[in-house]
Amino acid sequence: MQHKFGAAILLGSLLIAACPALAEAVLHRGNSGEPQTLDPSQTSLEIEAFILKDLYEGLTAYDAAGKIVPGAAESWTVSDDGTVYTFKLHDKANWSDGSPVTAEDFVFSMRRVEDPKTAAGYANILYPIKNAEKVNKGELPIDQLAVKAIDAKTLEIALERPTPFFVELLAHQTALPVNKASFEKNGADFIKPGKLVSNGAFELSEHVQNDHLTAVKNPDYWDAANVKLDKVIFYPSEDQAAAVRRFEAGELQLVYNFSADQIERLRASHGDEVRVNAALSTYFYSFDTRVEPFSDIRVRRALSMAIDRDFLSKEIYSGAQLPTYSLIPLGIATYGEPAKPDFAAWSQLDREDKAIELMKEAGYGEGGKPLNIEIRYNTNPNHERVAIAVADMWKKTFGANVTLLQNDISAHYAYLKEGGKFNAARAGWTADYADAENFLAINLKKNPVFNYGRYDNPEYDALVEKSYNEKDPAARAKIMHEAEAIVLRDQPIAPMMNFGQLWLVSSKVKGWQDNGSNDHLSKYLSVAE
Repeated sequence: MQHKFGAAILLGSLLIAACPALAEAVLHRGNSGEPQTLDPSQTSLEIEAFILKDLYEGLTAYDAAGKIVPGAAESWTVSDDGTVYTFKLHDKANWSDGSPVTAEDFVFSMRRVEDPKTAAGYANILYPIKNAEKVNKGELPIDQLAVKAIDAKTLEIALERPTPFFVELLAHQTALPVNKASFEKNGADFIKPGKLVSNGAFELSEHVQNDHLTAVKNPDYWDAANVKLDKVIFYPSEDQAAAVRRFEAGELQLVYNFSADQIERLRASHGDEVRVNAALSTYFYSFDTRVEPFSDIRVRRALSMAIDRDFLSKEIYSGAQLPTYSLIPLGIATYGEPAKPDFAAWSQLDREDKAIELMKEAGYGEGGKPLNIEIRYNTNPNHERVAIAVADMWKKTFGANVTLLQNDISAHYAYLKEGGKFNAARAGWTADYADAENFLAINLKKNPVFNYGRYDNPEYDALVEKSYNEKDPAARAKIMHEAEAIVLRDQPIAPMMNFGQLWLVSSKVKGWQDNGSNDHLSKYLSVAE
């Protein structure tokens, strides 16, 4: 009797120890690259946004379905003329060190983004705020930025003009708050483990460069009771084949981006764990307009015409990306059908014939000066296959001598953003907010960080600027269509495909929802045993 009772106690102890409810809930995320930074003011990549939005929380945020919801602000009101927003912060919103999140924290953070000394690449995200652009250009002191703490938990933001998508801008990673005390104490090291103080659902516990980044549940987060995960580990899985192998071995439960030629095989093996979702994104090649012969519109148009987008979509991406000739993707309700260049309606053979004529007219190709082109792209099997295919198209059409240069994602974009010269460079743009202006802005002269090819067209710039001041939605959309038509005529970039978001999502991951914004905060996810 005593022996049986003791065995029962032992068995019960073992069962309790093995009980899933008591096990640590850990999500392993494959993140397709090493983040360049964890400083919200310096961020520009999706792979950084996935991490930053777990660590920090802006005034607004995206829910699991990709819709804007209250974040650190529990509510807000807007003035009748649409130019003054007043945000009420959650009473229980705290930093991971236990100190309260205040309106002054957002004043400090937004001033820091617009301070010219910060050199924030995405400072223009907050340009709708009154005086933001002038502050960022050094024309006004930073205390003139129209962001004001009414009291500890009330923030007022005045705008230059009504901006219908302003609350979406505030969910962007650039608008995430930084802890002032930690920043002033640690300087540039404030982003390191043990020093990074955050206000999101998770806090940074470990970051081993090019290996993994670990975030643990933040007990001081205002909504911590509804966060189901104890820990999230991000892996910079730039090697897509290795990431897929780790997913299939059960080592990763989420993988962002995999080689598109694997879609059919993976679907056969994993069914609904393979997720392909349309995104507000455009895949394009940028041409450096400072460098001959890419400074010649005829050359740029010819090169773009010779790209067989249908081939790229079908043969390389297995239909996971759709061919396009437009800069702005379908799906933006306030914009409608995107503009297209004249050659979009032609057959591919007609495009190639016209391309050869244009190239000869410019003095290059067969019978003219040799056409030497270097294609730069970030390391990725799909991008490599696209580059090889485009190189072959340009060789066959023009007799071009094409070479390829690949770099890891951080080095690739750092080179482009810092103004390095090139011939043709692979790039892509995913909407920071669902408005056509977000895509048009990357070709503005005043936006050199993302205007990689340094396109400079005063007529285009004037139309985009005009759209900012147009309050009538239909009239504003018409102006933006005129601007898109100009950039498609000049082809400083060659739009090629609209992205499909490629994810592998384990059946053990609960709470996942496909969405166009590609926001998947770990606070909404859980892992079933």
